[in-house]
Amino acid sequence: MATTCEHVAELGAEPAPSTLEGCEDCLAAGGRWVHLRLCLSCGKVGCCDSSPAQHASKHFAEEGHPVIRSFEPGENWRWCFVDDTIV
Repeated sequence: MATTCEHVAELGAEPAPSTLEGCEDCLAAGGRWVHLRLCLSCGKVGCCDSSPAQHASKHFAEEGHPVIRSFEPGENWRWCFVDDTIV
């Protein structure tokens, strides 16, 4: 597991969330989620890996956007998929 992450240094201003209502893909498909994540590259809101569809991880696999943050109230951590670490 990496201890540093160069991807966080490449981030610009935080993008506006694609929705404030929940996981964008779950909302479209009528699915459910456990926790939400915000892509810090494009603003897509996806569900976490504890959710049935794991849309945040799928978004990384499809788009390659490396860093997400929790989109849960009171949480402020970020995760880099590439470096497999909290940043």
